[in-house]
Amino acid sequence: MGIRWDALLVREVARELDARLSRARLRAIRFDGHSRDAVLFFRELTLVWRLHPQRGAPTLHPPQEPGRNAFSLASRVRRVYAPPDERLLVIELLPLRGLRKATDVVVELLGNQWNCLVTEGEDRILRHVLHTRVGKRTLRVGQTYECPVAMPREGVDGALTRGRWDEVVLAAPKGDRPQALVSQIAWTSTLNAAALLPGPSPAESAEPAVGYSQWLHFASRTSETQPVMLSLPAGSQPYPWPLFNASKEPISSLLEGFASLDTVALGQEVESRDALIDPALLRRVERELDLAGRRITSLVAELEGLEAPGQLRAVGDLILARYREVPAGASEATLEDFDGNPVVVELEAGAPPHANAARYYERAAKSERAQRRLPDLIARARVFAVSLQALATKARAGQATREDIDSALPERARVASQSGPDVVLPFRRYRSSGGLEIRVGRGARHNDDLTFRHSAPNDVWLHARHSAGAHVILRWAGPGKPPARDLEEAAILAALHSKARTSSSAPVDWTLRKYVRKPRGSPPGSVVPDRVATLFVVPDSEVADALLQD
Repeated sequence: MGIRWDALLVREVARELDARLSRARLRAIRFDGHSRDAVLFFRELTLVWRLHPQRGAPTLHPPQEPGRNAFSLASRVRRVYAPPDERLLVIELLPLRGLRKATDVVVELLGNQWNCLVTEGEDRILRHVLHTRVGKRTLRVGQTYECPVAMPREGVDGALTRGRWDEVVLAAPKGDRPQALVSQIAWTSTLNAAALLPGPSPAESAEPAVGYSQWLHFASRTSETQPVMLSLPAGSQPYPWPLFNASKEPISSLLEGFASLDTVALGQEVESRDALIDPALLRRVERELDLAGRRITSLVAELEGLEAPGQLRAVGDLILARYREVPAGASEATLEDFDGNPVVVELEAGAPPHANAARYYERAAKSERAQRRLPDLIARARVFAVSLQALATKARAGQATREDIDSALPERARVASQSGPDVVLPFRRYRSSGGLEIRVGRGARHNDDLTFRHSAPNDVWLHARHSAGAHVILRWAGPGKPPARDLEEAAILAALHSKARTSSSAPVDWTLRKYVRKPRGSPPGSVVPDRVATLFVVPDSEVADALLQD
């Protein structure tokens, strides 16, 4: 099982992160839906939050390069907080440039449906989402974010009388008291309820006055308390307060406690540092490792399946020795070997005996060559697989750079990946504030290639009106129009990469790529768009700097 999050733990983790991230500058963020990781790349450090139900813990690491799959989010941390008595953690971000609205990174830690998302502005418009389906909720980029409905409970601010506490705790039957407590009193959970309720024995019980005092202590946070590592039946986990009914060891901080679970995370051999590596790079290494294993298996099977050269030559010798006994045009013949035993020999129908004998001699020579060649190939393949395994281990530990991986992989693996530095694409990549990819042509001779070979029919095509410039493609797979902010940013890039870049306001035409056609014989980059709409934008180079990916 994973970490058991309750409102108390979320609140204290938020306090620690607020102290560590105060005014930190965020560069980019990366969501990996496959591994359920959210990685925030600050200039000062890197925050990895694994949101898999079996390893949902935040860990801090040295600064890392975001990589190509991260989207830019240049901003500064204003504060980190948790709404009272909720399992939500919010990182408030202030834009570094005036054109952008303030954003929030929200981590949801409810049950086992953990998620991370980015909202923008006072309307809390969703810009990036780790999981679009969480329980019965559907989260889509461009929609207004709605927080999960919280269960109203008493005493959120610690203002709960002892009489009301006794009324909730003592009025219910003993077996129902934990449920009554958790459903009605703030800051309680299935994790800490047993420590607040009377138990069957003095060693396992808290008198009502003691339980109330303990609750009041952490609900109103009257003083600092040493966090501990609880030893629970499901495994160890950090907690902000010691619970007398659980084994515990003091720790310096909750974040340090999570870090101690880094190597062996909750009973699984999972290192949280593997989230630091760009998932595309790690997949390239793992794909090559899989191919190397298959190659070894294939080579070994080929070696084991080789025909015996001596037996093949013996058949060739037999055919030549019994030349006159081989039936003309037959596909097989039964010949007597040199020991007087009958042998069935397969023949190529229609070929003369000497040609059939030559075929057996060729097969024998081929088998001998393979016997000499395959062991060396197998040994080299195994050495290469071992090196790839070491590279994968290094990459998962966040210790391999893109250059390390590119230099270790075969040439075909680098060329096959469009994210590799060896491939020069006809466009530059940008990432909108809503997480959509924007492709900007590298010049007139590349515009046609971008528009007609590196885009989909329903992508959005943009070009500065009446100005020479780059074709721009906004990748869009959803129904209807893309979000207005993303479309505007793509239009700004189209204006910046045209002769209208110095204008105070530039018109940019846009339509779906399927409505763009190229007349026969027209010069490079010359197209005719239909069903065109026009946006007027300010060509601001800071927008391009913030959105650039490569």
